Amino acid sequence: MKAPYAKKWRNETENLRKIVLDCDLVEELKWGKPCFTYRRKNVAIIVPLKDACALSFFKGALLKDPRHILQKIGQVQAGRWIKFTSPKEISALRATLRSYVYEAIEVEESGKKVPLRKASEYVVPEELQARLNSASELKAAFEALTPGRRKSYIFHVSGAKQAKTRAARAEKCVPMILSGRGFNERTD
Repeated sequence: MKAPYAKKWRNETENLRKIVLDCDLVEELKWGKPCFTYRRKNVAIIVPLKDACALSFFKGALLKDPRHILQKIGQVQAGRWIKFTSPKEISALRATLRSYVYEAIEVEESGKKVPLRKASEYVVPEELQARLNSASELKAAFEALTPGRRKSYIFHVSGAKQAKTRAARAEKCVPMILSGRGFNERTD
């Protein structure tokens, strides 16, 4: 299945592909997107989004980023991306992008890994913790969840700016926690 925004960002995708392919990476189609590998290890991927086209580096957190153009991708720890909205923006950064790709290849060659935080290292927002402390069954259900599922609730609740919203989110999570599923899991 084609990415829904692939057509909209065709020119940007093609410009980014040319730059990355000039750096001797192998192109594969992964997750329906152009992915670039070095010795079968993922290095970069082009992601057409609703509002932009992004060049994403799988281990972007390890890149030096002297131009400060890499952006964090949501709650992702290792990946970083650069978003574009026109071929002109890509052309203006062509040399920089090439140097970032070469650095990403060096990172892959070195075998470096991004030190990832464990789910237990994330602080449970006080509004969620209050709900857990008020019901032993809920607390036991939360602790029985996989680390990734616990993290999904921590991120969802802590993502709200206001305490009132965090408390409301924590309350809405109760039935899902008791059912044993993560926040982003659907019931089909």
